[in-house]
Amino acid sequence: MLKTDCEGSLLKRIHVFLLLAVTGFFVWSCVKPAYYPVWVLEVGPSVIALVIVIYLYNRTRLTTLSYVIIAISTILTFIGGHYTYDDVPLFDWLQKTYDLKRNHYDRFGHLIKGLLFIVFREILIIKTALPVGRWVQFLAFCISLSVAAIYEIVEWLASKIGNRETKDFMGAQGDMWDSQWDMSLTLIGSVLALVLLTRWHNRLIANLKEKDWS
Repeated sequence: MLKTDCEGSLLKRIHVFLLLAVTGFFVWSCVKPAYYPVWVLEVGPSVIALVIVIYLYNRTRLTTLSYVIIAISTILTFIGGHYTYDDVPLFDWLQKTYDLKRNHYDRFGHLIKGLLFIVFREILIIKTALPVGRWVQFLAFCISLSVAAIYEIVEWLASKIGNRETKDFMGAQGDMWDSQWDMSLTLIGSVLALVLLTRWHNRLIANLKEKDWS
């Protein structure tokens, strides 16, 4: 019992740390972003998702792996919203240093968003009667790609509000196939999550079901 209490306390500390980190990046992101209307559209979906996760924390507890993935994905969105996705300094430096044709921050972000496959998989497992197997994996893939598609629509809307041509806006950077690249990278990220994290994730879910951290 004491061991369970200690584990629960440790996990809650980790969760609080993740929340503080995400909150810190959010506050930083909203201070003098490149363009406020674009920032609202880019950051808004992540803020809404974060509020839902916090609201459901004591009702639907997820594994720490899922919370880490959510935190990383959200922070990346806050950074992209602050600078716009084609002007993130580190990736500008990489572009100049290695003579790349574009700033690849948006592509990197979509690859990482593919890891959200784990979060959607977990929700399907703990909140539906579906057996852990192919249908759960398939539906988690579909949800991951749907989220990626929503962000492509958000980028298009932001380009209209920002009065910038779609081909020059954020991730597009003149690439007419940018949306296809972004969706493909999300799919690749989801496949990597399936291959590399599924067994570990199954153990974490089993452990979560055995213990009550509330």
